[in-house]
Amino acid sequence: MPDRTPALARKPAARHLSFRHGSTGMTWCSLLGLSVLFTVPLHYLHLPAAILLGPMFAAVVLAVREIHLPIPHPAFLLAQGIVGCMIACSLQVSIFSKVMGEGPLFLGGVMCVIVLCTLIGFSLARWKVLPGSTALWGASPGAATVMTLMSQGYGADMRLVAFMQYFRAAAVAVAATVMAHGATPVMADTTTAFWSMPTSWAAFAETAGVIVAGVSLAHVVRLSAGALMLPLILATALQDTGLLSIELPPWFLAIGYAVLGWGIGLRFTRATLRYAARAFPYIMLAIMLMLGGCGLMALALARVRHVSVLTAYLATSPGGEDTVAIIAATTPGVDMPFVMAMQTVRFVLVLFTGPFLARTLSRWVER
Repeated sequence: MPDRTPALARKPAARHLSFRHGSTGMTWCSLLGLSVLFTVPLHYLHLPAAILLGPMFAAVVLAVREIHLPIPHPAFLLAQGIVGCMIACSLQVSIFSKVMGEGPLFLGGVMCVIVLCTLIGFSLARWKVLPGSTALWGASPGAATVMTLMSQGYGADMRLVAFMQYFRAAAVAVAATVMAHGATPVMADTTTAFWSMPTSWAAFAETAGVIVAGVSLAHVVRLSAGALMLPLILATALQDTGLLSIELPPWFLAIGYAVLGWGIGLRFTRATLRYAARAFPYIMLAIMLMLGGCGLMALALARVRHVSVLTAYLATSPGGEDTVAIIAATTPGVDMPFVMAMQTVRFVLVLFTGPFLARTLSRWVER
């Protein structure tokens, strides 16, 4: 089958590492310095993905100047395993017990969001706004980092998926913050608590062992997105049985997110950014449609479930689960268990159905 991916969006072929702009050490120093420069303001804006976006922006700056750095593949896979364990922290049985009591309502709301976003992604792919299954992964209403990482294993352009996912996550954060404007969120306290929480080194060693074991197994069985999925599954199972207490120190998470950000950002090229800029109006329209459609669902849900409009909107927001969690936890009057139950159920469904939907719908697009 001929390659129908637009030339500007194709993944660059393997290139020789180039350090024409200085030594390897100086280049790493530049990358680290730029990463801090981008991350600090994003952190003080209370953006939950700051420790990933800052390094990613820094890597993009170097990449478009044709400064290439060797990010070891095992390090990138281990960073995905860190994300898998981080997700496992929130996948608790207690959340799903909430769903069992209101099954039809939860599943109806979750499926409506998934169908809406899938249709928008399919339309973008059908109109060739983004190549192949890239639009479908970019529109997928799951956690931005997870969808970006999984997309690479299924043939999508991870750079363009990241562009769409993180731009939508930012739009969701802004919209949710505006809706919560009447309350007084204490974002700074939450962030401070995150950075100062204590660490159990024994539990950390066990968590690190699960990450290494899951990533190693994924390498052996050659499972697509296995470096993320297997640590997630192992950690969730061990946590639910009481055999593991997941411990991820802030500095460890920061390292993992930085490696992921660098790994994604260094894949960008000037041609990719030009392609993304041309597609931006369509991507912006798609995101507005997602937010508007989910807003209408929230109004219906608030009427049926008799919860506040803000609670319903946070529950149906398309992606940005970490941002939604912080806003829900720090805003008076929000039903936090309801919000996180719906967000988590949708995330799990997207996690396991996303690859099938993207693969199936992309075949229809190519016909």
